[in-house]
Amino acid sequence: MMTLTEKASYLKGLMDGMNLDTTTNEGKLFAAIADLLDELCISVADLEDQTEIMGEELDLIEESLDEIDEIIDEIDEAIEDIDDTLDEICEYVDEEDEDEDEYEDDEEDDEDWEFDDEEFYQVICPTCGEEISIDDGILEQGAIKCPACGEDLEFDLSDLEECGCDCGCCDCGECDCEECDCDCECEKAK
Repeated sequence: MMTLTEKASYLKGLMDGMNLDTTTNEGKLFAAIADLLDELCISVADLEDQTEIMGEELDLIEESLDEIDEIIDEIDEAIEDIDDTLDEICEYVDEEDEDEDEYEDDEEDDEDWEFDDEEFYQVICPTCGEEISIDDGILEQGAIKCPACGEDLEFDLSDLEECGCDCGCCDCGECDCEECDCDCECEKAK
């Protein structure tokens, strides 16, 4: 199939083959029509070429837009993942805050706590020098680990003898009462 420019060239060749006299009015008209057709076909061919190039560029732009859409979808998914992670972190922080509030409430309760008759003793770790508070229960167990350095601390209470009196002023075995020979000066011991 012939293109428009090939058809225009064919018509011009026919006209030249007919040996038309281009000096007459009819000859001038046919020559002008042939030239016009030739120029029109060249313009249309140029437009077709430009349209084809623009179509290719539009295809490239469309592919780029598709890639951009995919990237935007990936970014949206990543943002949703980040939102979910932030929500989890916020929930965790809120739980930690609640736990801290409960711990602070427990500490306040501990401050109000009255230790009735329980006695505490201060022991110094020979390894690290940490001062540790212990009660009778720990003394009866005979040993603990130092919370600071982990050293095993043992308590030997075999040396201590109770005097047997019920004056309540001493538990060291050194009171001056009739049941034992110690120098306690309380009224009950005398």
